[in-house]
Amino acid sequence: MFHSKFARRSASTMGAAAVLALTLSACGGNVATSGGGSEQASEFPSGPVTLTIGQDPGGSTDLIGRAIAENASDALGAPMPVVNKPGANGALATQEVANAAPDGQTLILLNASLIAITPLAVSEDEAVTLDDLEIISGISQDDYVLVANAESEYKTVEDIVAADKAFNFATTGVGTGSQLAQALLFKQAGVEGTDVPFDGGSPAMTAILGNQVDFATIQLGEAMPQIEAGTLTPIVTFSEERNQYLPDVPTALEAGYDVPVSQYRAIAAPKDTPEPALEKLREAVSAAFESEEYKTFNEENLFTPHEVDGAQVTEEWTANAAKYKELVEKYDINLGGK
Repeated sequence: MFHSKFARRSASTMGAAAVLALTLSACGGNVATSGGGSEQASEFPSGPVTLTIGQDPGGSTDLIGRAIAENASDALGAPMPVVNKPGANGALATQEVANAAPDGQTLILLNASLIAITPLAVSEDEAVTLDDLEIISGISQDDYVLVANAESEYKTVEDIVAADKAFNFATTGVGTGSQLAQALLFKQAGVEGTDVPFDGGSPAMTAILGNQVDFATIQLGEAMPQIEAGTLTPIVTFSEERNQYLPDVPTALEAGYDVPVSQYRAIAAPKDTPEPALEKLREAVSAAFESEEYKTFNEENLFTPHEVDGAQVTEEWTANAAKYKELVEKYDINLGGK
């Protein structure tokens, strides 16, 4: 059985944000302004557009957010400061943004795991959904890799199974793809494991490098520098096919385990953000994607672009949620002790 070593943080402790009072015109429910939609579009942005990130600085989500903000600000015509508010796999930050004024001035960088996996680990009241958000764009795919400290004797899944002992493993948080992938692998392999959740990949990396845990499942982009430096040993990846950057490392599927888990990300605004503001945000994010600096960033950090529209993000994340729920029930995995 899998146990969570640390207590879950409640994602329901956020204070209620102020409600933006709107005076509606009698014609079609539009916001009453002297210039109509064109004036509304011209007034956005009215100042800096804050991009909130629900993970610690230094991890993959943080790096992606900063790269987008840096390359989107010129097209947007306003600074895009990045604010880190880690906790509960991004749930606290996401709820805060969802409750913010729907004016396009406050955005959130979403991890798919928060929507597709975290609900399997928390109560219904704590679960975050896409219902209170407007998805601006999908961003990228990031594969997970199971690693051990290079000093460890464990180099393959077969080594782990043959040890016939209990292990501790670091994950990037409760209800994350990292936790789900690791738990599914160990449960299917008949290995007893205790997950040690951290708030993001950076502290999980520190734990495995310091031999505080036996294994860690983290994003490939975060692990690769240490793999190349010879301080971490990659055991398996959790993508459906071998990762192009680790062609000699088998997938969990190849090793005989049904663990197809990857991380996806998207950028979103509060629900009911006006369409003119959303359109400007889409254009700015698209400009960031097309910049050479951002393309180079993706290549250097081993991210696969997945720059799809909001409708496709919603469809894919909903399908993944159903798949993960099926696997958790099939293998009787308890991610959060709910």
